[in-house]
Amino acid sequence: MTLSVAPTPHVPGRLVVVQSAKRKRCAACRRGPLSLLVLEEGAPRCLHCADLGHLVFLPRGDTALTRRSREESTLSAVVVRFNRRKGRYERQGVLVEEAALARAEARCLADAEARRRRRARDARRRAAEDERFVAAFAAEVVRLFPGCPAERARAIAAHASVRGSGRVGRSAAGRGLAEGAVTSAVVAAVRHVDTPYDQLLMSGVPRYEARRRIAPAVEGVLRAWQGAGADVG
Repeated sequence: MTLSVAPTPHVPGRLVVVQSAKRKRCAACRRGPLSLLVLEEGAPRCLHCADLGHLVFLPRGDTALTRRSREESTLSAVVVRFNRRKGRYERQGVLVEEAALARAEARCLADAEARRRRRARDARRRAAEDERFVAAFAAEVVRLFPGCPAERARAIAAHASVRGSGRVGRSAAGRGLAEGAVTSAVVAAVRHVDTPYDQLLMSGVPRYEARRRIAPAVEGVLRAWQGAGADVG
């Protein structure tokens, strides 16, 4: 009894098991139909007759788990299936010892836990960095605009420096606390909070015209916060 559907698959340095869609029976013990078989000189053998019956199937997909399972397993085999459309065998997974798979899963879980702890540490570090930066940005707002309430300065700083926002606080100038960048953040905050700018935009007023209309109100707030004359335009 032979398999004529395809040449015997070969993976250098690996035992190969075929995942068959045909209803084949073991040439030795007649067990079947076989979903997994080994070809010996063209004749199908069940896993038990091929001394592989104690192995368990691990589908492809998790590269780290597959690699570690093979590392942990004294005996393993590559599982392939013939793709008629492409005319070739394709890997479907591996057969490994059950205890080896358990050890590999434990290693992967340990790594996952280590990655989780590292992500948590990184998140705490970024949060601390952000807190320090917001405080520094707020202090610069108050230095440039002494009349700005402290809570308002902090709100401006927090809004301008949100990670990934693309706002002025995350620009190179903003991170360097350049005066122009800090002032831009303050002007933007005043524009949106202390004037009817947003309402004008919602009513269909073009952006540049809306800015022209609210410019005096923005200047008034900034003058009050600076305590001296300043033309912000």
